[in-house]
Amino acid sequence: MTAKRSALVIAAVFVAYAVLLGWRGVLLIGTGDPMAVGLGVAVLVIPLVGAYLVWREIQFGRQTEALARELAESGGLPVDDLPRRPSGRIDRAAADAAFTKYKEEAEAAPDDWRVWFRLSTAYDAAGDRKRARASMRTAIAHRRR
Repeated sequence: MTAKRSALVIAAVFVAYAVLLGWRGVLLIGTGDPMAVGLGVAVLVIPLVGAYLVWREIQFGRQTEALARELAESGGLPVDDLPRRPSGRIDRAAADAAFTKYKEEAEAAPDDWRVWFRLSTAYDAAGDRKRARASMRTAIAHRRR
C-alpha cells in the first residue's frame, strides 16, 4: 500500500471515529446534567482538534509532494545512491557524510527552497525525522515566497 493510500485510509478511520465520538458528545449534552454537558462539550472538542491535526498533515504531504514533483521535473532531486544494510536501511555513516554536503548548500543559499528540500532528505536518510520535517517546512515556506 502506498503512503498516500495509507494516509487516506487513516483519515477515513479518523472520520468514522470522530463521528462516533461526536455523537457521544451530543448525547451527553442532551442529558442536561451539568457534569455530563461539560464532558459532552469536551468530547466534541477532541474530534475538532484531531480534524485540524489530520488536515495539517495532509496539507504537509500534498505540499511536499508538489515540491518533489517540481524538483524532479527540473532534475534537482538528490540521487539515492547511499549504501544500504542488508535490511534495506541506509548506512548511517554514509548518510552522515552526505548530510554535510547538503547542510553546506543550505547555509550557502538559505533562501532557496531547493536546498532546504535536499537537506530535508539528508536529515531523513540520517534518521533525524524531526529536523527533516522542520527543513521541509522551511522549503515549503521559501517556495511560497
